[in-house]
Amino acid sequence: MSRTIRRAAPLLALLLLPGCGVMTELSNTGRAPPLSPITNPTTARNYHPVNMPMPPDAVAAASPGSLWQSNTTTFFKDQRASRVGDILTVLVTINDNASLKDDTTAARTGTNSLGIPNFFGLESLIPKFLGKAVSPSSLVSATGAGSSTGTGQIQRNETVTLSLAGEITQTLPDGNLVVAARQEMEVNSELRVLQVSGIIRPEDITSDNTVASDQMAEARIGYGGTGTIANMQQPRVGQQVVDDLMPW
Repeated sequence: MSRTIRRAAPLLALLLLPGCGVMTELSNTGRAPPLSPITNPTTARNYHPVNMPMPPDAVAAASPGSLWQSNTTTFFKDQRASRVGDILTVLVTINDNASLKDDTTAARTGTNSLGIPNFFGLESLIPKFLGKAVSPSSLVSATGAGSSTGTGQIQRNETVTLSLAGEITQTLPDGNLVVAARQEMEVNSELRVLQVSGIIRPEDITSDNTVASDQMAEARIGYGGTGTIANMQQPRVGQQVVDDLMPW
């Protein structure tokens, strides 16, 4: 029994190497990846409240008998999202084009020589120790040459246009709002996950309760997913480990 366990140990190690990723794929064999349940974004494992430098709090002056309050920005109730838990729509529009090209050429040639024609008369002792073929006037001579050529080019054209609903998860002391949006969509056994988070100003929320992604500070936008096609587009875990460990 112990011999069988020793033989099976490498196979078990390979199965446990990717961790729960392999077990998750095996559990979804023959069916589409399941959608994750709706949860509170603030209870997520990677959620961190935003902490930014804030100005001192302003004390609103009392206005007895006045319908206008100095600490408000509108006279009537605004129906746009403004409190924690309110929902708004984030409009993501990314049109990124980049073209970079670098050419580098370097060459170097060097010649060095070393000799001791005269050194207090001791140069005559050199042939005795190193042989008669060694001349004190030309002890060392070195020549080196090197050249390198490098060419690099990047062509990138990315266009992403989408909209998804999110909610306000935090109100900062200066009045800015922290927004988190997440959406999952399953199409032909492929699970697509859209994520957007960032900090917005209440003034940037339009009358139809939307905000543009280019008006979000510290924006984090993710568009990806899992499924059969997504798994085929990336190398297997063993290949990734070999690529990380190989020094060449």
